[in-house]
Amino acid sequence: MAEFYEFFAGGGMARTGLGPDWTCLFANDFDFKKGLIYQANFGAAELKVADIRAVTPADLPGIADLMWGSFPCQDLSLAGVGAGLKGERSGTFYPFWDVVRALKAEGRAPRLIALENVCGTLTSHGGQDFEAICRTFADVGYRCGALVINADLFVPQSRPRLFVIGVREDVAIDPALLSPEPLEPFHTRAIRRAVDALPKAVRANMLWWNVPTPGHRVRTLADEIEEHPTSVSWHTPAETERLLAKMSPVNKAKVAAAVRAGRRMVGGVYNRTRLNERGVKVQRAEVRFDDVSGCLRTPGGGSSRQVILVVDGKKIRSRLVSARETARLMGLPDDYKLPKNYNEAYHLTGDGVVVDVVRHLAKHVFEPLLAEAAEARAVA
Repeated sequence: MAEFYEFFAGGGMARTGLGPDWTCLFANDFDFKKGLIYQANFGAAELKVADIRAVTPADLPGIADLMWGSFPCQDLSLAGVGAGLKGERSGTFYPFWDVVRALKAEGRAPRLIALENVCGTLTSHGGQDFEAICRTFADVGYRCGALVINADLFVPQSRPRLFVIGVREDVAIDPALLSPEPLEPFHTRAIRRAVDALPKAVRANMLWWNVPTPGHRVRTLADEIEEHPTSVSWHTPAETERLLAKMSPVNKAKVAAAVRAGRRMVGGVYNRTRLNERGVKVQRAEVRFDDVSGCLRTPGGGSSRQVILVVDGKKIRSRLVSARETARLMGLPDDYKLPKNYNEAYHLTGDGVVVDVVRHLAKHVFEPLLAEAAEARAVA
């Protein structure tokens, strides 16, 4: 039975992905509304709802095998434009490491540390933020490796995310878990560029994790759609017509092709600001019919809420994606308790990490590493 700390825990999606063979010793999030949902699903015993700066080693029992941190992404989402790790929200990366350093001083540094964030982290501030992350791992005594995993390998949602996984320097690593050079699909061109740009001393601390690709995903976006959602209503025919009218000719052509497909087609629609043929900014509805949804994002405004377009022959219907559908697209089971408020549910899921991705990393990286470490301790 492995043990872990979950930071920036949100609704506990990392915990869900790790599964029943992992025991949560401590969880933290600053958002009390997310904290209520965490408690509704997992109980309140391990959770501290507070700013991470208020967390001390005394709050964290035992020695964790894994410390998970999905630190806020808002300042890293636009490469080179946002505040990056100096921003108020993504800057909580540093208090997270203050906790690690304090645990190390007490001889309780976790064996593994996993960070998750948006792919913009690789290029934020010309790569300086990624360098800072890798340098911090090294400074605290961890070797680390980066992966970009798109959740569409597991669930019908396009959601590429960066994972940086560090292992304490005294923990043995089975050579089978490493590759001598980057491998597709998880070591993307962006990762290779970012690692190549690191200073030599930092680059020497980097690992290439050897992670197998999953089997072929069988579920499509259409499989996750509710016919009778309770959190949203179907649009009226007039509302659907207005949505279609906002589409460019190429997006209208996609809808026409879906009508001719001869099967039920479900597309994800986002509103975007685009320049029309006269160079004037206009609202455009852009649709994709590739059996996956667009990336769920926290609803800061109406344009960031995803709309679904269901095409059954000549019948076309539309509505907002439902709260339960967003949970399914994050890999959460249908018995997972969601907020009753739609925006709060969308915010909770849109801020989370896909459950299936965490499970894949646990199965193919975390658990083998811990098994190797346990064997080494037994021999010693």
